Amino acid sequence: MQEQFSYISAFLVGFLGVVHCAGMCGGIIGALSLSQAADSKVQKVSILLSYNFARIISYALAGGLMGSIGWFATHWIDIHFAQGLLQLLAALFMMALGFYLSGWWFGLNRVEKLGANVWKKIEPLGRRLMPVKNFRQAFVLGLIWGWLPCGMVYSVLIWSISAGSFYQGALIMFSFGLGTLPNLILMGLFAGSLLKYFQHKIIKQISGGMIVLFSFYLMFLAVRVIRQAV
Repeated sequence: MQEQFSYISAFLVGFLGVVHCAGMCGGIIGALSLSQAADSKVQKVSILLSYNFARIISYALAGGLMGSIGWFATHWIDIHFAQGLLQLLAALFMMALGFYLSGWWFGLNRVEKLGANVWKKIEPLGRRLMPVKNFRQAFVLGLIWGWLPCGMVYSVLIWSISAGSFYQGALIMFSFGLGTLPNLILMGLFAGSLLKYFQHKIIKQISGGMIVLFSFYLMFLAVRVIRQAV
């Protein structure tokens, strides 16, 4: 039951995070859409799905790696105490994400900068695939773009550490990725015309505020686990 809650919650975080996805990934999605402007709707959808599913695969791989780190952490100290601490850390990052999406505080920008140096080496590989002409190119591009430095992705990755295993961490990130899928597909199909609506101040504050509320619930669960362990 707890695992199912985590997967559904991760999906909702991805869905609510559209206000950030629109800014971070809106450009590449728009480029994918425009590169297929003269082709059929079916070809355009296949390009968008190929890119996005590959992106989600990269998320799942990263989540699995972070979940494995959590597994090692729980074997160094009491498993329940370790999980509680990791869940508390995830709750704090989730709160920061809510503030970030709402435009109230941009501390996660510093976290994004941590991956900037690695991204500088990976990003040129993606540029070589542009303009995308077929679904294979889109798939490879998605695998690369899944490692784009992103405060929202990093926040959920911290959450996946608390999962305590490779497959649970991977499923949390996979669920999160699926949550981002509907909105990014819509942005691709409408060539970015929805971008201004997704980035409206009220939409940002509602989405961010809901994630902040969710972070309080995560914090409550974490504190309860820690109390039971001590």
